[in-house]
Amino acid sequence: MPKNLVVVSAAIVSLFATPFALADTAAARAKALEAVKRDFNPRGQASLDRLAEDMVQLICNRTANNPSPENTKRLEAKQLALVKYPADGKLMGDWKKGETLAQSGRGFTWTDGAGGAVGGSCYNCHQIGPNEQAFGTVGPSLLGYGKLRGNSPEIQRYTYAKIYNAKAFSACSDMPRFGHVGALKPEQIVDLVALLLDPASPVNK
Repeated sequence: MPKNLVVVSAAIVSLFATPFALADTAAARAKALEAVKRDFNPRGQASLDRLAEDMVQLICNRTANNPSPENTKRLEAKQLALVKYPADGKLMGDWKKGETLAQSGRGFTWTDGAGGAVGGSCYNCHQIGPNEQAFGTVGPSLLGYGKLRGNSPEIQRYTYAKIYNAKAFSACSDMPRFGHVGALKPEQIVDLVALLLDPASPVNK
């Protein structure tokens, strides 16, 4: 790891980390990153730049996902400002396409071609539709999501932003930042919004 990067990381830690996180020294971090770079090899589109931390990841990692309330608010506000909404302003698409996306886990891996179709793999972490029996429980159940919340413009905007960049609402969320990292395009995210909010979607039956 370059010396100047270690120094920068240490400086950021001093600004944001808790006393406990300060024990996680720059030297120890550098040693860990060396091991990661030694054991992980770039293949296809999966390059080592995916291991690089941005500001929110750096702070969450160094505070054991527990930054101060003040820093949490600051980080979430910055992440929300990065959300890009569809140019046409429409935030609900086709729920059937959204279901296909939610079921698909392909794309963005080293075996996939760059620029190929990418799925959301949403069922890996959430219960969504009532008929799918194989779903994960890392995230909350989304069954009845729109039935409980309605589909007002405000709810549409929140749901879109949550899928685009979950860290805008929970700084250290485990949920992927689908739009932020370019895994899903806005036109795909609106289909997922429809899956969750459209009254015709099986999610809300």
